[in-house]
Amino acid sequence: MGGDLGPRATVRGAASAALQDPRLELRLFGPRRQLEAEIISLPRRLAAAGSRLEVVDVPGVIAPGQRPSDALRHGGDSSMAAMLGAVAGGEAAAGVSAGNTGALMALGRRALGTVAGIPRPAISTAIPTRNQGRCYLLDLGANVEASAGRLVDFALMGELMARHVDGLAAPRVALLNVGVEGTKGTASVREADARLRALSELDYRGYVEGDGIFSGEADVVVCDGFVGNAVLKASEGLARMLVARVQATFEAHWSSRLVGLLARPALRRLRGELDPVRYNGASLLGLAGIVVKSHGSADAIGFHYAVQRAVQEVRHDLPRCLAAGLAPRRGAEALSRPDGQAASDSRILAPDAPGDDDSQQEQR
Repeated sequence: MGGDLGPRATVRGAASAALQDPRLELRLFGPRRQLEAEIISLPRRLAAAGSRLEVVDVPGVIAPGQRPSDALRHGGDSSMAAMLGAVAGGEAAAGVSAGNTGALMALGRRALGTVAGIPRPAISTAIPTRNQGRCYLLDLGANVEASAGRLVDFALMGELMARHVDGLAAPRVALLNVGVEGTKGTASVREADARLRALSELDYRGYVEGDGIFSGEADVVVCDGFVGNAVLKASEGLARMLVARVQATFEAHWSSRLVGLLARPALRRLRGELDPVRYNGASLLGLAGIVVKSHGSADAIGFHYAVQRAVQEVRHDLPRCLAAGLAPRRGAEALSRPDGQAASDSRILAPDAPGDDDSQQEQR
């Protein structure tokens, strides 16, 4: 029941998602009295979904500023841990949370483990591109720094997600860089570039600059979590600013308001296409279970979209697709290296394996 707007946004978003999908049954983990009060007070248009919202009483919470290491030590009785336990135990097909991102990643790794020897999951979301397309950007903050091996893992996971969830036959993959020249970028980015070029089964397009993300030059764009988080937040802020500027322009004078009335359908469509809420729901790729992170500031509509994202991944059984596709590709990538060995950081993490230090966990 995390999130900046409290349980009301979560309960109403869950109810909205349940109404849209009659097959969906939702469990809400948190303080029973608070959750039941929100269900009782659902607006009339959502009230019919109240019977499909099951409350699981869990009084413990993870604070927004709580460090992942502290969450691992003291968060076992939290609603977040209970939700992840339901996913791990097969009681739920997926979990969605708007709470502390670092804690969600750390507790998720402990409860679920990872697929195909992936040492660190990545956070990924879709962002809009030209011609009503979209591009998966990863990592968005789970790995503030990323070695070449991790960047290669992110590229492989993103490609598999675009292939199986979006149905793309050959997703185009690119590395985000400060230029397209081979000499640009950090040592880890240049090494990842060389390693990705050696994978013949991957449609790797080389480097892409920041503007190329939105022009649709690639279906998957890979970067470390520090860069990805900054790009995501900047793009969300820019989209909101553009929509506000356009609206203010049409409302500035009576003549422009008249034009605005005529253009209202187009403006409404533009706002819908650019609204970051539509793309809410970031996947924790690499976990051996489906966990989706809703933006902490998401309202009920945003949480609805996060639930939709989780349902989409359940329908495509994304963890199984990742496990089946990653194992041979990671093996081929290791053999293509001069020493024929896997990267030194490619350790396998099972459930209950200890998490990394807090420096690698960032809030989305």
